[in-house]
Amino acid sequence: MIKPAPRGTDPETIRAEILEKLAYSVGKDPAVAKRHDWLNATILALRDRIIDRWMESTKRAYQAKSKRVYYLSLEFLVGRLLRDAMSNLQLTAAFTEALAGLNVDIDLVEALEPDAALGNGGLGRLAACFMESMASLDIPAYGYGIRYNHGLFRQKITDGWQVELPENWLEHGNPWEFPRREAAYEIGFGGQVVPGIDQNNRHQRRWKPAEKLIASACDTPMVGWRGRRVNTLRLWTARAPDPIRLDAFNSGDYAAALSESNKAEIITRVLYPADSTPAGQELRLRQEYFFTSASLQDIIRRHMQQYDDIRLLADKVAIQLNDTHPAVAVAELMRILVDHHGLDWEQAWEITRAAIGYTNHTLLPEALESWPVHLFEHVLPRHMQIIYGINAKLIADAQKSNFSSDDFLASVSLIDEHNGRRVRMGQLAFVGAHSINGVSALHTELMQQSVFRDLNKLYPGRINNKTNGITPRRWLLEANPQLTALLNDAVGANVMDDATVLTKAARFASDAAFQQRFAAIKRHNKDELANLISARMGLKVDPAAMFDVQVKRIHEYKRQLLNILETIALYNAIRAHPERPWAPRVKIFAGKAAASYAQAKLIIKLVNDVAQVVNNDPDIRDLLKVVFIPNYNVSLAEVIVPAADLSEQISTAGMEASGTGNMKFALNGALTIGTLDGANVEMLEHVGSDNIFIFGLTAAEVDERRRIGVDVVALLDAVPELRIVLDQLGSGVFSPGDANRYRPIVDSITHGDWFMVASDFNAYAAAQRAVDGLWRRTQDWTEKSILNTVNMGWFSSDRTIREYARDIWTVPTP
Repeated sequence: MIKPAPRGTDPETIRAEILEKLAYSVGKDPAVAKRHDWLNATILALRDRIIDRWMESTKRAYQAKSKRVYYLSLEFLVGRLLRDAMSNLQLTAAFTEALAGLNVDIDLVEALEPDAALGNGGLGRLAACFMESMASLDIPAYGYGIRYNHGLFRQKITDGWQVELPENWLEHGNPWEFPRREAAYEIGFGGQVVPGIDQNNRHQRRWKPAEKLIASACDTPMVGWRGRRVNTLRLWTARAPDPIRLDAFNSGDYAAALSESNKAEIITRVLYPADSTPAGQELRLRQEYFFTSASLQDIIRRHMQQYDDIRLLADKVAIQLNDTHPAVAVAELMRILVDHHGLDWEQAWEITRAAIGYTNHTLLPEALESWPVHLFEHVLPRHMQIIYGINAKLIADAQKSNFSSDDFLASVSLIDEHNGRRVRMGQLAFVGAHSINGVSALHTELMQQSVFRDLNKLYPGRINNKTNGITPRRWLLEANPQLTALLNDAVGANVMDDATVLTKAARFASDAAFQQRFAAIKRHNKDELANLISARMGLKVDPAAMFDVQVKRIHEYKRQLLNILETIALYNAIRAHPERPWAPRVKIFAGKAAASYAQAKLIIKLVNDVAQVVNNDPDIRDLLKVVFIPNYNVSLAEVIVPAADLSEQISTAGMEASGTGNMKFALNGALTIGTLDGANVEMLEHVGSDNIFIFGLTAAEVDERRRIGVDVVALLDAVPELRIVLDQLGSGVFSPGDANRYRPIVDSITHGDWFMVASDFNAYAAAQRAVDGLWRRTQDWTEKSILNTVNMGWFSSDRTIREYARDIWTVPTP
């Protein structure tokens, strides 16, 4: 293979390449080119440089016969890629200067790049960080997911309510992706399983699907730091084998003519279709099987092409399941090994378990996923047989153990017999994997004690912890370049290679000159966010005020409700006592609620209704503002995170697996107010108890209160401020003309307080007043902010991936 000549990295060479792409790929003259034309030309010029490294990386992995990691995830929230790729190739300055020489502002151009609508929140952003870290650590890896046409949804706020609109991120094409026509696989659904005899005269079962569609691949290069390696994100799109039924078309039945195409394409239309109906449940199951089957077929094709021995699969392949969505991989891999490669059951099971690892992200039973047996049998009849076979072995193992009671057998079984007979996907992933990892120390401990307690007894040693991390390249270098420069001045320029060196800057935390520069950078970032809020929402906020931020998926356990109820109590207190030295605050919310999650959508409405009252009350003299920024995504996070003063990580203890937003905010100098939940526990250990505001019940205390029940009447008698707030909600103070609007929210607290909003209210309010006190001591606040930043290096996703590589995948890292 002839290597291309090295490309110059000077602005003049890059400028010529951009002009060439503008002319011959975009088809525009510079005199008439629009910003979107310059965006495409710039991406294509950069992409050529990436391709050189991409091909070299792939060739190197083949020649070294390297073990490859395959990361299966329903979400990859990669955000915009132009700035990320330029930065990791150290070409940002050269491209900026090249475009400036053409009178093009790179900031205006890159702002036009749409966020890839491939995820929802932390799960997808974690997958994106992991892909970047695997490439940065020179680990040959593929990410596998779905190329959603519309992703989750674009959020619009109309009269305070969330409205879901299609996210048309592919409207103008995607210059980053490469269609791979050769990577196309049949995916079956339904039909029947028929007995037969194989070539070795052994009994076998053959699945004859009633319906088939084609999964086709589109590849996107994932660039590692300093361009050390370029890995592949392979996303699947669906199509019918025959795009149109001409007989139906010619007879005038145009809907029927396109029905098969529509049925296939709907699988990749949206992320997380609502599963509140039987049709929605079936679509979700089809979606998960579609991308999992295509990915496994692709993995095995690549393996056999190089090694031609299926028995070596686990030696050369590490398959990581990111949550339960791809858990059907256990049954699918068994089907492929037994039905298509002729392995006996025990041999296939040994390979399957050795190849698969499973990351659990939740303790919520509904998020672990389970499917009605009748639905599973209808959609995947052969897989249901295989699951019964796996379950038979599981029950046999349990009966041989010391834990063979009926309750224990029912607990470990893959089939839940108590809720209408359902297939437990979390159980399937556990049994079919050699490694099951949690994503924070507390989460892993709770996982062993709760959802997988009995499976852990039966198969001890499989559970391990891998605390999540974030890539500092995206969440420090790109999101906060001025802070990065300050830190480089303090500890040297290798922070992006090893974030743990940040601790060396701790000696500057009390240095007046360093504090002044640090505070000036924070103020600059706050000015940027204030400008964004003004431009998008027409609301003026004071950058000198504390920016108190909670941005994440809207869910009752994440307790945006606790935040806004305490905000109402604060508003009441300011109005009652304007003479007190209040710390001015801007309460910033953002996040999407699942389309079918009525209570979460009502919380969004409440935030906006409170904002309407508070922001228009002249009596509070700008001491308090409330903002809900619509359509939260990665690009918006890159503006919000560096500007935050206070990070709200206030989930009900024991319910947040890890969190990664908490890490991003602290890395950028925000102080955390939070419960002892998820990775907050480890953040406390790293930043120190004096530099974080921890409040509320522990996970054990939450469990105990739920067990014995909460006396809400007595609790509200002891918390009069909250009772007043609930009375205001119930009487329509924030919903004129609709006094019953917030009755479901009031009831959620007064009828049991499952998420401990009332139980934690006093502790949370007290912690907020402690925050006020520190805010007034400017130097102390800045010192603690610096100590948060410099002690967050351990939470790099590079560290997390090194642990996966060492303990689960057995692949080398530098």
